[in-house]
Amino acid sequence: MSSRDAANSQPQSAVSLSSNVPPALRGGDSYHVFISYSSSDYQWTHSIISQLESWGLYVCYHERDFTPGRTVLENMSQCIQESQKVLLVLSPEFVRSRWCLLEANMSLFRDCLERKPIVPVLLQSGVSVPLHLCHLTYLEANDPDLMNKLLKVLCTPNQQLQSSTVMPFQPPSIYNGKALQPLIAANDEGLNKWDCGQFSDMEVPDQLRLIIEDQEKYREALRIINSVSQNKVYLRPLWLRALVVIFIAMFVVLMSGLSTYMIINLIIADYFHNYLRLFVLTVCSFYFALFGMIVPLGLWKKDGEKYIVREMQKAVGQANTILCEEKLLMGCRSNSQIYLVYVSLDGCKDEFAQTFSVQEGAEDMFHRAMTFFSSGYACCLSKRHFPFPQPSSTGHLEGGVCFCQYVSQQLSRGEWT
Repeated sequence: MSSRDAANSQPQSAVSLSSNVPPALRGGDSYHVFISYSSSDYQWTHSIISQLESWGLYVCYHERDFTPGRTVLENMSQCIQESQKVLLVLSPEFVRSRWCLLEANMSLFRDCLERKPIVPVLLQSGVSVPLHLCHLTYLEANDPDLMNKLLKVLCTPNQQLQSSTVMPFQPPSIYNGKALQPLIAANDEGLNKWDCGQFSDMEVPDQLRLIIEDQEKYREALRIINSVSQNKVYLRPLWLRALVVIFIAMFVVLMSGLSTYMIINLIIADYFHNYLRLFVLTVCSFYFALFGMIVPLGLWKKDGEKYIVREMQKAVGQANTILCEEKLLMGCRSNSQIYLVYVSLDGCKDEFAQTFSVQEGAEDMFHRAMTFFSSGYACCLSKRHFPFPQPSSTGHLEGGVCFCQYVSQQLSRGEWT
């Protein structure tokens, strides 16, 4: 059943009980409101949907009205275009998932969002209101008068609403420095600390499809990162690691046994009988073997974990030399997760060009800086925390630390490798 049929199936007398009469649908409008929400908030949202439709409003939502076979972004764009208003049910899950997708691809919705009133409903306290909604007065789900307030907004023609209730289109620079959802390794479960995570390069995530114009660059970047597991992780199979440890233990036992035997013969041979000599030799060999196994294993695990992260950071830096053209950077602090930030480096690249002449290789210096520092910069930017005070000078990132400022600070700390 379509949303219009569902609304028409409600008793017509319901509308006459209130002065909040839905405005007429004109032009290309098919719905009074498009509701965007997380599936985890299904029960609360559908209770609201039922009440709105009982008042004669035509409601559009994804489970029922999205066209199968089209992408989420295409469906959202069409539904917003065909609706008079947009209602967002803000919850922590919505902000983490759907809003990141909508916000990162705001250019797709420019023509419709700058003309559509946005009605945010805060489902629970403590939700971090997205940047582009902070200037709007939102409704609260626990307000006893929520339905009346909601009907009043939805039943008021758009041209009669104050302009402050409409989300203005913001230029792309508003997203500069924004963190996106991180990538999680496909083999995250059961991944050893000294192994390398594998990241799927088959499908570009929804949040990146319209950010990255050339999606092959994204796949190439992940292939660089995934190559660490083939080129840098030695003795990857666990059984092979066990064989190496056993071989080392046997070698230590042999050498320690021979050494102990010689010591016993040279020093105390005249004071012990053969059986007691054999017992002392066995005990000493056991402790030598135990020590010989524990020390290599501990060093192997510790060094292996740090080594793999370092190698992944280098690979992420190389990948960023490709992705920076798409205004995307990756960061790596562990072997199982990659941070993503949307950031433009055009100003920083120009700074390198002005600082270094053609003879000095400005392009090469920028490439080296990307390789060595971009992973750490992306991690700091995504966490909004840098290992140094905010620079006093204004950089190329409004309200934050730009890449060339980060590189300058790292160079002053002797971090160049």
